[in-house]
Amino acid sequence: MGQPVFAILISTKNRRDELAVTLQRLSGIVNRDTEVVVYDDGSDDGTFEYVKTNFPSVLLLRNEKSQGYLYCRNKMLNNTLAEFAISLDDDANILSDYPLEEIKNYFFDHPKCGLIAMRIFWGSTEPVFKTSDEKPERVKGFVGCGHAWRMESWNKIPDYPEWFVFYGEEDFAAYELFRKNMEVHYLPAVLVHHRVDVRGRKIQKDYTRRLRHSLRSGWYLFFLFYPLKKIPGIFTYSIWMQLKKVFKGDFKALKALTQASIDLLLAVPRIVRQRNGLTSKEYERYRQLADTKIYWAPEMKAK
Repeated sequence: MGQPVFAILISTKNRRDELAVTLQRLSGIVNRDTEVVVYDDGSDDGTFEYVKTNFPSVLLLRNEKSQGYLYCRNKMLNNTLAEFAISLDDDANILSDYPLEEIKNYFFDHPKCGLIAMRIFWGSTEPVFKTSDEKPERVKGFVGCGHAWRMESWNKIPDYPEWFVFYGEEDFAAYELFRKNMEVHYLPAVLVHHRVDVRGRKIQKDYTRRLRHSLRSGWYLFFLFYPLKKIPGIFTYSIWMQLKKVFKGDFKALKALTQASIDLLLAVPRIVRQRNGLTSKEYERYRQLADTKIYWAPEMKAK
């Protein structure tokens, strides 16, 4: 295959069975102008061997020792020669017909669009009804489990910040795109199924870790990009919202809040060096954009 038009990029670690489902469901989408890349971030569950044996057409990369999924994302995006790159989580698959054509045509028709945010359904089973009356629009940001880059735009902004570890990197990229007058657009014609039980995450053993990382990445973003005069009020409100959880008996939130506060203090020197704050006018223009489309709920009747 020559230079691909599309690359489908997936980072994974110890999720062989979920990855297998995703790769199987990609088989009806990919064509000769598409490469599928899987980056195994130090799995010890046989992921690498399984993919190598059962999906020989997949370009398979591996870290013998885990480097983090942002390292993997950066590596794949920086190395691909494709014109467009679709990023999927290892437990996410595309449900729409002809998604590559939809994405390519949309980028062609909207030259200022640097990234496409897809319509995402979160749930352990597929939605019964998949159609939507939503229209494409410019939005603030995107969700990591399903989006598409115009690679020309990716190459104009900094890499994902690996020191975030996870959470927040999408908003980081969205702010950088905004600063360079490139746009994020929501394209509901492309539907992604993120095969997770959202409600179950709170009772999972990693709930505190997820909340800690979510809090600290949000704070990193405040201090990196917000106008200085806006930060105190927003930061205080964020802390208050977590304390309300504690007052209601969620003591895991207190642990996460404490850990995230320490993380923020340790990150201050890096934040000072990398701060790229919006002006007040830029911030107001950004606020006027439609919110990021994170969850999609199906209509109650078939169209």
